[in-house]
Amino acid sequence: MTEHKNTWHAEHKAGLSRGQRAADVLRNGMGSWPFVGLFILSMVVWALVNSLALADRAWDPYPYILLNLFLSMLAGLQGAILLIAAKRQDAIAAAMAQHDYDTDLQAEDEIQKLTAINNQQLEILRELRQLLSERDRDGGARAQ
Repeated sequence: MTEHKNTWHAEHKAGLSRGQRAADVLRNGMGSWPFVGLFILSMVVWALVNSLALADRAWDPYPYILLNLFLSMLAGLQGAILLIAAKRQDAIAAAMAQHDYDTDLQAEDEIQKLTAINNQQLEILRELRQLLSERDRDGGARAQ
């Protein structure tokens, strides 16, 4: 079996409160084409029912004052929900930026360590070449 490693994002989502999850669900729902279509359809149905089907005993006759009240309340709630969701997105973006920064610092530290090791290896190679060249000179001088 493969081991599933929790990512930062998965851990963050697991720690969300019920209200934060609800705000995300509502934001994602209100920011979709199905919501727009359902909203327009419900407005058309409201107008048709109150204008045609219940023409003489409509609960909200034209100019649909009750509907206006509901829409105003809905707009107020949507604004608050969207602000909550936007605030959460800002917090997520800030946490992700901090995580990226921490990762970059770790990578920089590792790169510096690797560069130091590489420099040590290069120095050892230079010393070996120098020893080889000295040995070749000494060996050539003895042969003469």
